[in-house]
This record gives sequence, structure tokens and C-alpha cells, in this order.
Amino acid sequence: MKKETQCVHSGTYIDSLTRGVNTPIFTSSAYDYLDRDNCPYPRYFNTPNQDVVVKKVCALEGAEDGVVFGSGMAAMSTAILAFAGSGDHVVLMDELYGGTHAFVTDEFQRLGIGYSFAPTDAESVCAAATERTTVIVIETPTNPLLSVIDICKVGAFARERGITTIIDNTFASPINQNPIELGIDIVVHSATKYLGGHSDMCCGVVVTSREKTGRVRTLARHLGGSLNAMDCYLLERSMKTLALRVGRQSENALRLAEFLKGHARVSRVYYPGLPDSPGYEIAKSQMKAYGGMLSFELDERLDASEFVKRLRLISPAVSLGGVESTICAPAVTSHVKMSAVERARIGVTDSLLRFSVGIEDADDLIQDLEQALNRE
Repeated sequence: MKKETQCVHSGTYIDSLTRGVNTPIFTSSAYDYLDRDNCPYPRYFNTPNQDVVVKKVCALEGAEDGVVFGSGMAAMSTAILAFAGSGDHVVLMDELYGGTHAFVTDEFQRLGIGYSFAPTDAESVCAAATERTTVIVIETPTNPLLSVIDICKVGAFARERGITTIIDNTFASPINQNPIELGIDIVVHSATKYLGGHSDMCCGVVVTSREKTGRVRTLARHLGGSLNAMDCYLLERSMKTLALRVGRQSENALRLAEFLKGHARVSRVYYPGLPDSPGYEIAKSQMKAYGGMLSFELDERLDASEFVKRLRLISPAVSLGGVESTICAPAVTSHVKMSAVERARIGVTDSLLRFSVGIEDADDLIQDLEQALNRE
């Protein structure tokens, strides 16, 4: 099936009693255990509503199995810790989501896990691996600078050395990029973002092979970061329109990136779909479209916070991937837990604005940006 069809139909639980077209909401936390090998229980990640979400994401990503979590960070931290323990070494890209960066710097030393942050290119990431490296973590496009890394190069290097690869595929979504096809072992999504798509839930997903899912699920059961039936239902429902939403958001983002690039009061635009973007050729080779996220820096004469306050349609908000357009300054939101020195090192300046483009009419969004940029 094509992606649009998978979004609607894959994983759906067919209720033989009512024959409804939607998966019922199984709210029970207590199930009959007699004469069954795998009794459902929410913390075991095996209830019907959890299963249908995983099956839909697996269909979209080309994975065998997975686990749905209560947040994107629960998904990412569990995926890493399932394959890295005391004495091991983990390689991570510099330009990771701020929450992932904070998890590593706050917790790895206590857990006895060594780590190295590498510049955001395949060669540097591979060169940072040591004999103790068990996991490589990448993200592409990155949050918030939209940098792109060659997925195939990292995947091939790691496979040859028996290193488990994990990618945060949140910004691309499974509509625009499928890393397992490119050689990556484990795909993580903050499902709060594009998979949920309506800024009304918090969840995460890990999908991979059956063998690796077993390790992730075992650790997840100990840590307990499960997702309840109602949120699973909402997530499944939301994913039915994922292809439509991401398609529109990707189209809008390209138009807005081109508009901002040509504006005299914008000093720089970060978007992999612009032909002069450093990652354009790589993105073109591994993405179907360039996504709904972009970032930009204003001319030094403009104050970023004042600019955001002038916007009438685009909302200042800290999440992303929703149907509505939102904007934020990463230095005081997504990357606030990083030190100022670390932010400066990877290019997250105080004037940088991250723009999550929604499904509104692109002309309306351009007019809103125009009036905020041009107001004296």
C-alpha cells in the first residue's frame, strides 16, 4: 500500500462485535489471564490500543515491531539504554534535540557510560567511534538548525562494526524519510509532534526489528513509561491524516523558506529544501520532501522577541508539528538546558527562531510574516 493508504488502514483493530471502522478504546487495566500466554497489561506495552499504533508506525517505517511510549524522551532514553550500559561508549551528533543532549550530559556519567559528541556529518560521527562504542545516535534534519547527515554512510559503517544505530526521525516524519531502508537499526519519533499533529498529546514511538524490540520492550517494562488507551486512540486517529498534513506542511515550508530567504530583514534561513542549503544534495537523495520545519535569523536591527510578539496568526509555542503554525526561540525553549557555550558552539544563537509551519494557506502565513518584519 502507498503511504496515504497505510496511514488510514494499517494496524486497525477490527471489532467483530460492532464491526465499526475505528479501533475501539480498550480502557481496562485488568484482563483475564486464564488460558493465554500473553495477558494484556498497559505497562507491558501489549494492549490492543498500543498494538495498533505500533503496527501503523511499523507499516509506515518498514519496521517489524516497536513500542509506544508516554513521551518522545521516554522513547529515546529507553532505546539508548537498551543497548548501552556501564563501560560502553555512545557517539552522538552535536545538533541533537536539547532534551536528548541534556539526558546524556546529566545521566551518562552516573551510569558509567562514556560518550562523544561529533560534528554533524557522517565522516565525523563515524570517526568518533571507539572499540567500546555500542550505539550511534543521529538526527536528520536536526532540531533546530535543519542540518542533514548522510544516513546511508552512518548505517553502513555501524553495521560493519556491529554498532546499533538510532535515529530521531521526528522532523522528517515517516512520510518524508524512512531510515530503516537506508541502513539504520532503530527509528525514534516524538509522536507528540507530527504523528499526533494536533498539539494535544504527549507520546513517543520506537520501531525496529523484532529482536531489538525485545530488548527495548524489556527495559521499557522496568521503567514504566507506557501510554494509556485514550491517548493511543487519539494517536491512531491522528495518524490517519498524517500524509495529508505533512504533505501540506512540506509545501508551505518550502514557500515560506523561499520568502524569508528573499527578505532584506532576514539574515539567514535554515531549510534543507533550499538549493543553496549545505545539506540539499544529501536531503534530496534520502528524503521524499523536505518537511514542515525551518529556522531563520533576523537582521541584527530586529529584536527576535519583539518580532514574535508582532505576529498575529503564527503562535509563540514550544512544541511543533501541529496543524497550526508556531514559532519559538530555541535558546530559551527546546535548548535552554544546554549551556550558553554549548549552544554557541553548535550555532543556536539567541536570535535564532524555529518555525513549525502548519496547514494554513501559505499566503496568509506570508502576510503575517511580512507585517511583523516590516513594522517599525
